[in-house]
Amino acid sequence: MDETTGAFAWLRRRLHRPVEQARPLSPRVAVVTDSAAALPTELVFDRLVVVPMPVMVDGQIFGEGDEDLSAKLSLALAAGKEVKTSRPSPGQFERVYQSLADRGFDSVLSLHISGELSGTVEAARLATDRVSIPVQVLDSRTVAMAQGFGVLAALRSSAGGESLDLVATAAQRALDTSTVFFYVPSLEQLRRGGRIGAAASWLGTVLAIKPILSVSNGQVVPLERVRSSAKAIGRLDELVAAELSRRDQASSVAVHHFGNRSQAEALLGRLALLPTPPAEAVLSDLPAVLAAHVGLGVLAVVISARES
Repeated sequence: MDETTGAFAWLRRRLHRPVEQARPLSPRVAVVTDSAAALPTELVFDRLVVVPMPVMVDGQIFGEGDEDLSAKLSLALAAGKEVKTSRPSPGQFERVYQSLADRGFDSVLSLHISGELSGTVEAARLATDRVSIPVQVLDSRTVAMAQGFGVLAALRSSAGGESLDLVATAAQRALDTSTVFFYVPSLEQLRRGGRIGAAASWLGTVLAIKPILSVSNGQVVPLERVRSSAKAIGRLDELVAAELSRRDQASSVAVHHFGNRSQAEALLGRLALLPTPPAEAVLSDLPAVLAAHVGLGVLAVVISARES
């Protein structure tokens, strides 16, 4: 499955369909997010702007989408070199918001990575009073395609001609239905980056466990400790299967990976064979800004309610 073309074809179909139905005098609401949303660079829409989040690899600063960033980050993580991330500046957001105003948009929904994990939301809010159109900043309280599904819901609402408040409501509804499970071979990168949250209590046994984690209330939280990688991935399968089974509506799923595509492809294949398989599924590299904190070998599954 090609994660940047065919695998995202359903997203393009569902997002473009309402555009033809939009009324010419409907409110023009733009959507801004950051690269932690894990949206592929090829998924481009006129009303969407993705602000890149800086990643520093061995003293060099990159933005998401920079050539060779993935390769350089992989090598640095494997070698144990210093990797850091930062938030975009308020000035970046100001320029983005004003450019959207200059293009004729009436307002902006700006939806970002959890404020518990990054200062991005704060930077976005600092810029809102500096531009000539209303900007509503929404803290997703999550990451990756859990955030991304919120962005996609906002885009559909906006393309359908809805107001800023209704666009924000659509995004929040998608965020509220999203669940994140992820496995990391080690907690070391989370510890180094200070994003370890409640899983810090496991650091004393870090060499003896393979952690399964989640994101709750905007923070990384521990779920289970497993003794081997194979058992951890098996348990991840079980958690995802149980979550899909308990939902009373069809689900969309995204599987993220970094440095272990074959494992992610195998996991995606197993999901298709479940008694309650996802209605839609995509495979996607984890953004560098997130991979920098979880390390090589991460497997993440995001489950969200499928929009009708």
